[in-house]
Amino acid sequence: MKEFSMTKSSPIVQTPKGKLRGFRYDGVDHFYGIRYAKAARFQMPQPVAAWEGVKDAGSYGMICPVLSEPMPVGEVMTPHRFWPASEHCQYLNVWTDNCDPSAKKPVMFWIHGGGYAAGSSIEQVCYDGFNLAKKDGVVVVSVNHRLNAFGYLDMSDFGEKYKNSVNVGMADLVEALRWVRDNIACFGGDPDNVTIFGQSGGGGKVTVLGQIPEAEGLFHKMIVMSGVIPVGDFDSDCSAKELVLEILKNLHIEEKDAEKLEKVPVPQYIWAVNKAVKAMAAQGKRVNWSPKPNEYYTCDPLVGDFSASSLKIPTMVGSVLAEFGVIHDYGEREALTTEQREKLVKEYYGKEGGEKMLAAFRKAYPDINEVYANDLEVMFLPGTVEYVKKKAAEASAPVYNYLFAKIFDYDGGRAAWHCSDIPYFFHNADLIPICQQKNGEMLDRVMFGAFVNFAQTGNPNVQGLPEWKPCGKDEFLTMVLGDTCAMRKDLHEELLPLLKQYKPPFQFHPDAADDEDGEGGNAWVF
Repeated sequence: MKEFSMTKSSPIVQTPKGKLRGFRYDGVDHFYGIRYAKAARFQMPQPVAAWEGVKDAGSYGMICPVLSEPMPVGEVMTPHRFWPASEHCQYLNVWTDNCDPSAKKPVMFWIHGGGYAAGSSIEQVCYDGFNLAKKDGVVVVSVNHRLNAFGYLDMSDFGEKYKNSVNVGMADLVEALRWVRDNIACFGGDPDNVTIFGQSGGGGKVTVLGQIPEAEGLFHKMIVMSGVIPVGDFDSDCSAKELVLEILKNLHIEEKDAEKLEKVPVPQYIWAVNKAVKAMAAQGKRVNWSPKPNEYYTCDPLVGDFSASSLKIPTMVGSVLAEFGVIHDYGEREALTTEQREKLVKEYYGKEGGEKMLAAFRKAYPDINEVYANDLEVMFLPGTVEYVKKKAAEASAPVYNYLFAKIFDYDGGRAAWHCSDIPYFFHNADLIPICQQKNGEMLDRVMFGAFVNFAQTGNPNVQGLPEWKPCGKDEFLTMVLGDTCAMRKDLHEELLPLLKQYKPPFQFHPDAADDEDGEGGNAWVF
């Protein structure tokens, strides 16, 4: 029987602000729903006040509200969890096997995906930090923060106190990192060895944190998983002011009374925002939620310069083979003859493009059925390659690149999709049924091992992988993680330009269409 303990006196941690009680299960102390900050709507977060007595830390904290209700899709591939929401969502969770302040274990600070609009610290089953803490001796922290119109609505035209409202979602993360600096030693962690890591939108937030001066010194390593997209993809086509004016109009609030927006109840606020977004769309103007450069956040490093501090931080950046690539129904792919594979690739890319793609794909991925060339994506790969090349050319710290290229035995064969790498890096493949595949145990072992070694030392090399070398100014090196793991040089050099030239356009539409049964909503795609 596994150990469980939650008594009046244990496990209790004395933090600088007060005592917290979690629970111990199977050798790991769990502390859930720790409040790290408070904030009024559109305002910068403030540290929590000290308290008397013992606060319970046995339940997850509120997550940020989303603007449209989620509709579960693809749960077999990426299982999710749902949780109550509140705009007061500044909560984090901690897993540790030892709360001795002298332990000084590496800290891994997880930032969830969902773009800048959705998601939470617990929304994917595989985000659980238990196995990393139990088996790998790290302290895991996962964090909720403000999203969408709660974290990124630009109100700066309506008063000085709103000058950074467009970045308060990122400011929450900075405040959470300050909490780690000031508190994590109480949980056995080393505040001088913190790795920030995130996937998709979380990976994007890792890159942004590297460009925020107030975050300097709060983390020491960076891992960006499927999180670098082409510059401009998150830009809005309307001005910040016209969007806010449209929201105010929907609520019958005059421009001079814009401050009243702070107190509008959450359901009415979400309704007004969604109606304004639809009005903008009717005018051909797209609205996206994301941080914006200002005095607080310097710039996208692919537009301007990497911060000096970021160039000194060991960095790992990667993506997966298919991400959001269009999936084609080709039946049992391994049963296709060479002639059939070639025909399908040429039909998809055109005769000229197909012939070039076949040659380049076979060179890049000699162990993968060439029909998977049709599933390749250009949403994350171009930005990832550009980011790695630029940073490796300028950085004094190592920059490592990976590509997750597992082919799953699912629906006749499915190339690694967006999020499919997360369970392995978290050492949580056992929690996800679809991960129970050929070579699954090997990938679980080497991928979490590489992550933990990187968090400990800044070097991902681990037994079971070929030597993993960092990229250099004139040398692009990629660790391919799949049924066969291999170190490859210039993996994307020939294939990526062909993808950009011949790949049919892909429109990313996460919103499911409304139907007569009222089952419309936001499909889980992250």
